[in-house]
Amino acid sequence: MATPFTTRPFSLRTADDQRTLGLLYSRTGHETTVVCLMHPREFTGTPYLVPDVLDAGCAAWVQAPRAIGTDLRLEHELAILDVAAGMVHLRSLGFTRIVLLGNSGGAGLYAFYTQQALRAPEKRITHSPSGRPVKLATADMPVPSDLIFVSPHPGQGKLLMNGIDPSVTDENNPLSVDSTLDPFDAANGFVPAPASSTYEAQFIARYRAAQRARVERLDAQAKEMLAVRNAARKQVKEGGASAAVKRVAAHTQIFQIWRTDADLRCWDLSIDPSDREVGTLWGRDPFASNLGSVGFARMVTPESWLSTWSGISSNASFEKCGAELTLPSFVIEYTGDQAAFPSDMAAIYASIGATNKRSEKVRGNHHGQALAEGEESGQVLAGRMVQQWLHEAPAA
Repeated sequence: MATPFTTRPFSLRTADDQRTLGLLYSRTGHETTVVCLMHPREFTGTPYLVPDVLDAGCAAWVQAPRAIGTDLRLEHELAILDVAAGMVHLRSLGFTRIVLLGNSGGAGLYAFYTQQALRAPEKRITHSPSGRPVKLATADMPVPSDLIFVSPHPGQGKLLMNGIDPSVTDENNPLSVDSTLDPFDAANGFVPAPASSTYEAQFIARYRAAQRARVERLDAQAKEMLAVRNAARKQVKEGGASAAVKRVAAHTQIFQIWRTDADLRCWDLSIDPSDREVGTLWGRDPFASNLGSVGFARMVTPESWLSTWSGISSNASFEKCGAELTLPSFVIEYTGDQAAFPSDMAAIYASIGATNKRSEKVRGNHHGQALAEGEESGQVLAGRMVQQWLHEAPAA
Protein backbone atom coordinates (compact mmCIF):
# COMPACT_ATOMS: atom_id res chain seq x y z
CA MET A 1 0.00 0.00 0.00
CA ALA A 2 1.34 3.42 -0.95
CA THR A 3 2.15 5.70 1.96
CA PRO A 4 0.35 9.07 1.76
CA PHE A 5 2.38 12.21 1.24
CA THR A 6 1.72 15.92 1.00
CA THR A 7 2.85 18.39 -1.64
CA ARG A 8 3.24 22.06 -0.79
CA PRO A 9 4.01 24.66 -3.47
CA PHE A 10 6.18 27.67 -2.68
CA SER A 11 6.72 30.74 -4.85
CA LEU A 12 10.09 32.25 -4.03
CA ARG A 13 11.87 35.46 -4.97
CA THR A 14 15.50 35.29 -6.09
CA ALA A 15 18.40 37.62 -5.32
CA ASP A 16 17.93 39.27 -8.73
CA ASP A 17 14.23 39.83 -8.06
CA GLN A 18 12.88 37.01 -10.21
CA ARG A 19 10.41 34.27 -9.28
CA THR A 20 10.97 30.52 -8.95
CA LEU A 21 8.54 27.75 -7.98
CA GLY A 22 9.31 24.83 -5.68
CA LEU A 23 7.31 21.80 -4.58
CA LEU A 24 8.01 20.23 -1.18
CA TYR A 25 7.06 16.55 -0.86
CA SER A 26 6.76 15.18 2.66
CA ARG A 27 5.42 12.08 4.42
CA THR A 28 5.49 13.24 8.05
CA GLY A 29 6.17 16.97 8.00
CA HIS A 30 8.97 16.32 10.52
CA GLU A 31 11.81 15.25 8.24
CA THR A 32 15.21 16.78 9.00
CA THR A 33 16.79 15.86 5.65
CA VAL A 34 15.58 17.22 2.33
CA VAL A 35 16.79 16.13 -1.10
CA CYS A 36 16.66 18.72 -3.91
CA LEU A 37 16.07 17.89 -7.58
CA MET A 38 16.20 20.48 -10.35
CA HIS A 39 17.09 20.75 -14.04
CA PRO A 40 18.16 24.07 -15.59
CA ARG A 41 15.65 23.93 -18.46
CA GLU A 42 13.08 21.23 -17.66
CA PHE A 43 10.42 20.70 -15.03
CA THR A 44 8.72 17.33 -14.58
CA GLY A 45 7.03 17.97 -11.23
CA THR A 46 7.74 14.47 -9.91
CA PRO A 47 11.13 13.08 -10.98
CA TYR A 48 11.35 9.30 -10.72
CA LEU A 49 13.61 9.33 -7.65
CA VAL A 50 11.14 11.28 -5.46
CA PRO A 51 9.38 8.13 -4.12
CA ASP A 52 12.74 6.64 -3.16
CA VAL A 53 13.68 9.82 -1.31
CA LEU A 54 10.39 9.74 0.59
CA ASP A 55 10.81 6.04 1.36
CA ALA A 56 14.20 6.89 2.88
CA GLY A 57 12.45 9.11 5.42
CA CYS A 58 13.49 12.36 3.77
CA ALA A 59 11.56 15.23 2.25
CA ALA A 60 11.97 16.01 -1.46
CA TRP A 61 12.25 19.48 -2.97
CA VAL A 62 11.53 19.69 -6.71
CA GLN A 63 12.22 23.11 -8.18
CA ALA A 64 11.30 24.71 -11.48
CA PRO A 65 13.87 26.87 -13.28
CA ARG A 66 13.02 30.34 -14.53
CA ALA A 67 13.57 29.18 -18.13
CA ILE A 68 11.36 26.10 -18.54
CA GLY A 69 11.63 24.41 -21.92
CA THR A 70 13.64 27.12 -23.62
CA ASP A 71 17.25 28.06 -24.17
CA LEU A 72 16.50 31.71 -24.89
CA ARG A 73 16.82 32.88 -21.28
CA LEU A 74 18.98 30.12 -19.84
CA GLU A 75 22.12 31.56 -18.35
CA HIS A 76 23.57 29.31 -15.68
CA GLU A 77 24.91 32.25 -13.69
CA LEU A 78 21.29 33.32 -13.20
CA ALA A 79 19.91 29.78 -12.84
CA ILE A 80 22.04 29.19 -9.75
CA LEU A 81 20.31 32.16 -8.14
CA ASP A 82 17.13 30.09 -8.47
CA VAL A 83 18.91 27.27 -6.66
CA ALA A 84 20.04 29.70 -3.97
CA ALA A 85 16.47 30.88 -3.36
CA GLY A 86 15.38 27.29 -2.82
CA MET A 87 18.29 26.59 -0.48
CA VAL A 88 17.57 29.68 1.64
CA HIS A 89 13.92 28.68 1.91
CA LEU A 90 14.68 25.10 2.92
CA ARG A 91 17.10 26.31 5.55
CA SER A 92 14.40 28.61 6.92
CA LEU A 93 12.06 25.61 7.20
CA GLY A 94 14.53 24.01 9.61
CA PHE A 95 16.09 21.25 7.53
CA THR A 96 19.48 20.33 8.97
CA ARG A 97 20.71 18.28 6.00
CA ILE A 98 20.17 19.56 2.48
CA VAL A 99 21.26 17.16 -0.27
CA LEU A 100 21.54 18.22 -3.91
CA LEU A 101 20.63 15.39 -6.30
CA GLY A 102 21.60 16.33 -9.83
CA ASN A 103 20.22 14.11 -12.58
CA SER A 104 21.44 14.55 -16.17
CA GLY A 105 21.65 18.32 -16.84
CA GLY A 106 20.79 19.00 -13.21
CA ALA A 107 24.23 17.66 -12.27
CA GLY A 108 26.09 20.48 -14.01
CA LEU A 109 23.72 23.04 -12.49
CA TYR A 110 24.24 21.74 -8.94
CA ALA A 111 27.99 21.35 -9.44
CA PHE A 112 28.22 24.99 -10.52
CA TYR A 113 26.02 26.16 -7.65
CA THR A 114 28.07 24.23 -5.09
CA GLN A 115 31.35 25.57 -6.47
CA GLN A 116 30.13 29.15 -6.11
CA ALA A 117 28.49 28.54 -2.71
CA LEU A 118 31.74 27.14 -1.31
CA ARG A 119 33.71 30.19 -2.43
CA ALA A 120 34.08 33.31 -0.35
CA PRO A 121 31.52 35.82 -1.72
CA GLU A 122 34.22 38.13 -3.08
CA LYS A 123 35.70 35.25 -5.11
CA ARG A 124 32.47 34.26 -6.85
CA ILE A 125 31.91 34.92 -10.53
CA THR A 126 30.90 38.53 -11.16
CA HIS A 127 29.79 38.33 -14.81
CA SER A 128 28.29 35.72 -17.09
CA PRO A 129 30.32 34.77 -20.21
CA SER A 130 28.34 37.38 -22.17
CA GLY A 131 29.48 40.11 -19.77
CA ARG A 132 26.19 40.43 -17.88
CA PRO A 133 26.79 41.39 -14.20
CA VAL A 134 25.47 38.74 -11.78
CA LYS A 135 24.73 39.18 -8.08
CA LEU A 136 26.48 36.12 -6.72
CA ALA A 137 28.71 38.06 -4.30
CA THR A 138 25.74 39.52 -2.47
CA ALA A 139 23.46 36.48 -2.72
CA ASP A 140 22.86 34.18 0.24
CA MET A 141 24.10 30.82 -1.10
CA PRO A 142 23.86 28.13 1.61
CA VAL A 143 26.29 25.24 1.20
CA PRO A 144 24.61 21.82 0.80
CA SER A 145 25.50 18.90 3.05
CA ASP A 146 26.35 16.40 0.30
CA LEU A 147 25.91 15.71 -3.39
CA ILE A 148 24.38 12.91 -5.46
CA PHE A 149 24.80 12.79 -9.24
CA VAL A 150 22.70 10.32 -11.27
CA SER A 151 23.53 9.83 -14.97
CA PRO A 152 25.35 13.16 -15.04
CA HIS A 153 26.89 14.47 -18.21
CA PRO A 154 29.98 16.69 -18.21
CA GLY A 155 27.92 19.88 -18.57
CA GLN A 156 25.56 21.05 -21.27
CA GLY A 157 28.31 22.81 -23.19
CA LYS A 158 30.58 19.77 -23.04
CA LEU A 159 27.66 17.55 -24.06
CA LEU A 160 27.10 19.69 -27.12
CA MET A 161 30.81 19.85 -27.93
CA ASN A 162 30.77 16.05 -28.17
CA GLY A 163 27.58 16.00 -30.24
CA ILE A 164 27.82 18.98 -32.59
CA ASP A 165 28.13 18.14 -36.29
CA PRO A 166 31.35 19.74 -37.60
CA SER A 167 30.54 19.11 -41.25
CA VAL A 168 28.35 22.25 -41.38
CA THR A 169 30.09 24.72 -43.68
CA ASP A 170 27.58 27.61 -43.46
CA GLU A 171 25.64 28.38 -40.27
CA ASN A 172 22.99 30.10 -42.38
CA ASN A 173 22.45 26.97 -44.45
CA PRO A 174 21.60 23.92 -42.31
CA LEU A 175 21.96 21.64 -45.34
CA SER A 176 25.57 22.64 -46.10
CA VAL A 177 28.00 19.72 -45.78
CA ASP A 178 31.72 19.13 -45.93
CA SER A 179 31.62 15.52 -47.09
CA THR A 180 35.07 14.78 -45.66
CA LEU A 181 33.68 15.42 -42.14
CA ASP A 182 30.16 14.07 -42.63
CA PRO A 183 29.55 11.50 -39.87
CA PHE A 184 26.60 10.06 -41.79
CA ASP A 185 28.41 9.44 -45.07
CA ALA A 186 29.18 5.81 -45.83
CA ALA A 187 32.57 6.85 -47.18
CA ASN A 188 33.52 7.87 -43.63
CA GLY A 189 32.36 4.62 -42.03
CA PHE A 190 28.66 5.20 -41.35
CA VAL A 191 26.04 2.46 -41.65
CA PRO A 192 22.36 2.81 -40.66
CA ALA A 193 21.09 1.50 -37.31
CA PRO A 194 20.78 -0.99 -35.80
CA ALA A 195 24.23 -1.89 -37.14
CA SER A 196 27.22 -0.13 -35.61
CA SER A 197 29.24 2.24 -37.77
CA THR A 198 33.03 2.04 -37.88
CA TYR A 199 35.03 5.25 -37.94
CA GLU A 200 38.79 5.22 -38.46
CA ALA A 201 41.05 6.80 -35.83
CA GLN A 202 42.25 9.47 -38.26
CA PHE A 203 38.68 10.50 -39.05
CA ILE A 204 37.78 10.63 -35.35
CA ALA A 205 40.74 12.92 -34.61
CA ARG A 206 39.87 15.28 -37.47
CA TYR A 207 36.23 15.21 -36.44
CA ARG A 208 36.93 16.15 -32.81
CA ALA A 209 39.19 19.01 -33.84
CA ALA A 210 36.55 20.28 -36.28
CA GLN A 211 33.87 20.11 -33.58
CA ARG A 212 35.90 22.43 -31.38
CA ALA A 213 36.54 24.72 -34.34
CA ARG A 214 32.81 25.02 -34.99
CA VAL A 215 32.14 25.89 -31.35
CA GLU A 216 34.90 28.51 -31.55
CA ARG A 217 33.21 30.04 -34.60
CA LEU A 218 29.84 30.10 -32.84
CA ASP A 219 31.46 31.74 -29.80
CA ALA A 220 32.95 34.40 -32.04
CA GLN A 221 29.57 34.94 -33.74
CA ALA A 222 27.82 35.35 -30.38
CA LYS A 223 30.47 37.78 -29.11
CA GLU A 224 30.24 39.86 -32.28
CA MET A 225 26.44 40.12 -31.85
CA LEU A 226 26.97 41.33 -28.29
CA ALA A 227 29.66 43.81 -29.34
CA VAL A 228 27.36 45.41 -31.92
CA ARG A 229 24.52 45.75 -29.41
CA ASN A 230 26.80 47.03 -26.63
CA ALA A 231 28.26 49.69 -28.91
CA ALA A 232 24.74 50.86 -29.75
CA ARG A 233 23.79 50.92 -26.07
CA LYS A 234 26.82 53.05 -25.33
CA GLN A 235 25.68 55.57 -27.95
CA VAL A 236 22.18 55.63 -26.46
CA LYS A 237 23.60 56.21 -22.98
CA GLU A 238 25.75 59.07 -24.21
CA GLY A 239 22.67 60.72 -25.77
CA GLY A 240 21.69 61.81 -29.24
CA ALA A 241 21.41 58.33 -30.73
CA SER A 242 19.27 57.90 -33.84
CA ALA A 243 16.18 55.71 -33.95
CA ALA A 244 18.15 53.14 -35.94
CA VAL A 245 20.81 52.94 -33.23
CA LYS A 246 18.14 52.65 -30.53
CA ARG A 247 16.63 49.70 -32.37
CA VAL A 248 20.00 47.96 -32.46
CA ALA A 249 20.52 48.69 -28.77
CA ALA A 250 17.19 47.14 -27.84
CA HIS A 251 17.43 44.09 -30.07
CA THR A 252 18.38 40.69 -28.64
CA GLN A 253 19.35 38.43 -31.50
CA ILE A 254 17.87 34.94 -31.58
CA PHE A 255 19.62 32.45 -33.81
CA GLN A 256 19.29 28.79 -34.72
CA ILE A 257 21.96 26.15 -34.36
CA TRP A 258 21.39 23.09 -36.50
CA ARG A 259 22.96 19.65 -36.51
CA THR A 260 23.74 19.13 -32.83
CA ASP A 261 23.11 15.38 -32.54
CA ALA A 262 26.21 13.81 -34.02
CA ASP A 263 28.36 12.25 -31.31
CA LEU A 264 30.31 9.53 -33.09
CA ARG A 265 30.00 7.28 -30.03
CA CYS A 266 26.27 7.01 -30.60
CA TRP A 267 26.82 5.36 -33.97
CA ASP A 268 30.10 3.48 -33.47
CA LEU A 269 29.76 1.26 -30.39
CA SER A 270 33.47 0.41 -30.44
CA ILE A 271 34.32 3.97 -29.34
CA ASP A 272 34.03 4.23 -25.55
CA PRO A 273 32.23 0.84 -25.40
CA SER A 274 29.33 0.32 -22.99
CA ASP A 275 25.94 -1.44 -22.82
CA ARG A 276 24.26 1.17 -25.03
CA GLU A 277 22.44 0.57 -28.28
CA VAL A 278 23.10 2.43 -31.53
CA GLY A 279 21.36 5.81 -31.55
CA THR A 280 21.02 8.90 -29.41
CA LEU A 281 18.58 10.30 -26.86
CA TRP A 282 16.56 11.51 -29.84
CA GLY A 283 16.36 8.21 -31.72
CA ARG A 284 18.10 6.16 -34.40
CA ASP A 285 17.57 8.40 -37.43
CA PRO A 286 20.43 10.93 -37.40
CA PHE A 287 18.96 12.93 -40.24
CA ALA A 288 15.71 13.52 -38.32
CA SER A 289 17.41 14.38 -35.02
CA ASN A 290 20.13 16.49 -36.61
CA LEU A 291 17.76 18.54 -38.75
CA GLY A 292 14.44 18.32 -36.90
CA SER A 293 12.83 21.07 -34.85
CA VAL A 294 13.66 19.41 -31.53
CA GLY A 295 17.28 19.21 -30.44
CA PHE A 296 19.90 20.59 -28.08
CA ALA A 297 20.59 24.33 -28.47
CA ARG A 298 18.25 24.57 -31.44
CA MET A 299 17.34 28.20 -30.72
CA VAL A 300 19.52 30.44 -28.56
CA THR A 301 20.57 33.99 -27.79
CA PRO A 302 24.23 35.05 -27.64
CA GLU A 303 23.93 35.08 -23.84
CA SER A 304 22.43 31.60 -23.52
CA TRP A 305 24.82 30.10 -26.06
CA LEU A 306 27.91 31.35 -24.22
CA SER A 307 26.63 30.52 -20.73
CA THR A 308 25.00 27.16 -21.38
CA TRP A 309 25.81 25.48 -24.67
CA SER A 310 29.36 26.55 -25.48
CA GLY A 311 31.78 23.82 -24.45
CA ILE A 312 34.45 26.51 -24.31
CA SER A 313 32.78 29.48 -22.59
CA SER A 314 30.24 27.86 -20.25
CA ASN A 315 31.19 27.83 -16.55
CA ALA A 316 28.76 25.00 -15.73
CA SER A 317 30.91 21.92 -16.29
CA PHE A 318 32.64 19.39 -14.09
CA GLU A 319 35.88 20.29 -15.85
CA LYS A 320 35.64 23.81 -14.39
CA CYS A 321 33.81 23.04 -11.13
CA GLY A 322 34.77 19.53 -10.08
CA ALA A 323 37.99 20.25 -8.21
CA GLU A 324 36.15 22.58 -5.81
CA LEU A 325 33.45 20.03 -4.97
CA THR A 326 34.88 18.94 -1.61
CA LEU A 327 31.59 17.73 -0.10
CA PRO A 328 30.71 14.02 0.23
CA SER A 329 29.68 12.96 -3.28
CA PHE A 330 27.97 9.93 -4.80
CA VAL A 331 27.94 9.28 -8.57
CA ILE A 332 25.62 6.72 -10.22
CA GLU A 333 26.38 5.76 -13.81
CA TYR A 334 23.92 4.04 -16.13
CA THR A 335 25.88 1.59 -18.27
CA GLY A 336 23.69 2.01 -21.35
CA ASP A 337 23.68 5.81 -21.28
CA GLN A 338 23.58 7.47 -24.71
CA ALA A 339 24.45 10.94 -23.40
CA ALA A 340 27.25 10.30 -20.89
CA PHE A 341 29.74 7.62 -21.80
CA PRO A 342 32.25 5.66 -19.69
CA SER A 343 35.14 8.05 -20.36
CA ASP A 344 32.88 11.00 -19.47
CA MET A 345 31.83 9.34 -16.23
CA ALA A 346 35.41 8.49 -15.30
CA ALA A 347 36.44 12.09 -15.93
CA ILE A 348 33.52 13.44 -13.88
CA TYR A 349 34.37 11.20 -10.94
CA ALA A 350 38.10 11.99 -11.14
CA SER A 351 37.37 15.72 -11.25
CA ILE A 352 35.44 15.74 -7.96
CA GLY A 353 37.71 17.10 -5.22
CA ALA A 354 36.01 15.32 -2.31
CA THR A 355 37.97 12.73 -0.36
CA ASN A 356 34.69 11.08 0.63
CA LYS A 357 33.26 10.04 -2.71
CA ARG A 358 31.74 6.91 -4.16
CA SER A 359 30.62 5.68 -7.56
CA GLU A 360 28.35 2.85 -8.67
CA LYS A 361 27.26 1.45 -12.03
CA VAL A 362 23.69 0.40 -12.84
CA ARG A 363 22.37 -1.21 -15.99
CA GLY A 364 19.99 1.20 -17.69
CA ASN A 365 19.76 3.86 -20.37
CA HIS A 366 20.17 7.58 -19.71
CA HIS A 367 16.77 7.70 -18.00
CA GLY A 368 17.37 4.49 -16.05
CA GLN A 369 15.00 2.38 -18.11
CA ALA A 370 15.75 -1.34 -18.45
CA LEU A 371 18.04 -2.38 -21.30
CA ALA A 372 16.42 -5.78 -21.85
CA GLU A 373 12.90 -7.13 -21.56
CA GLY A 374 12.21 -8.59 -18.14
CA GLU A 375 15.21 -6.87 -16.58
CA GLU A 376 14.76 -4.84 -13.42
CA SER A 377 14.62 -1.12 -14.13
CA GLY A 378 17.79 0.84 -13.51
CA GLN A 379 15.62 3.46 -11.85
CA VAL A 380 14.69 0.96 -9.14
CA LEU A 381 18.31 -0.06 -8.57
CA ALA A 382 19.51 3.54 -8.50
CA GLY A 383 16.71 4.39 -6.06
CA ARG A 384 17.95 1.74 -3.66
CA MET A 385 21.47 3.10 -3.87
CA VAL A 386 20.25 6.64 -3.21
CA GLN A 387 18.37 5.39 -0.14
CA GLN A 388 21.48 3.65 1.14
CA TRP A 389 23.53 6.84 0.74
CA LEU A 390 20.88 8.88 2.55
CA HIS A 391 20.74 6.38 5.43
CA GLU A 392 24.50 6.40 5.83
CA ALA A 393 24.52 10.20 6.38
CA PRO A 394 28.14 10.56 5.23
CA ALA A 395 30.43 12.89 7.14
CA ALA A 396 32.50 15.47 5.31
